Amino acid sequence: MGSLLASLVGAPSAPAVADRASGWRTQPTATRALRYCSSWGSSAWAHTPANRVAAKARTCSASRYRLGNAEPTNLVELVRQPQTLPQALAAAKALLEGTAFVVAVCGDFPGRIVDRLIRPYFNAALRRLDEGLASAEDMDTTLRLGLGYPEGPISLLERTGLAHHFDVTQPLYEQFGDAAYAPARRARVAKLRVRE
Repeated sequence: MGSLLASLVGAPSAPAVADRASGWRTQPTATRALRYCSSWGSSAWAHTPANRVAAKARTCSASRYRLGNAEPTNLVELVRQPQTLPQALAAAKALLEGTAFVVAVCGDFPGRIVDRLIRPYFNAALRRLDEGLASAEDMDTTLRLGLGYPEGPISLLERTGLAHHFDVTQPLYEQFGDAAYAPARRARVAKLRVRE
């Protein structure tokens, strides 16, 4: 996402200004309303220097959603910091929507929207599989046909990477201390196999 924003912001009509130390990109405009930071998995607020209050008012971070090894989606989670000005948020949203992205605005929390909602669900499905509730195929079929999901959770995780699921859930578990985010056994095993 950072390179996408850099290329959009760095268009010839509006060259980007980069702060190499912090990774920030600023779009020079008359109001200097936009400031971007790409932060995966963590709070963008933590990447904004505390002494730069004016910068925080113009700051939005954005993350293009990608589930593990799957192709990136057209979903961009646009992160609003507590002090982000409405005009900065609107400008960032318009810029992203103008490039055919679907934008969802969220508060500045680790995991943003998708991972905060879907990772406990994936962990629960993996734990029910370990408990012997049903086979992976039967669980996937039940959720596809019973709830209309396009793909069941087990096949989705196997396709996109159990080790990646670990990489996302472990930091969320450490951040929140909520057992729902603790990586399920199969994700931990997959991560150990990748390390070997």
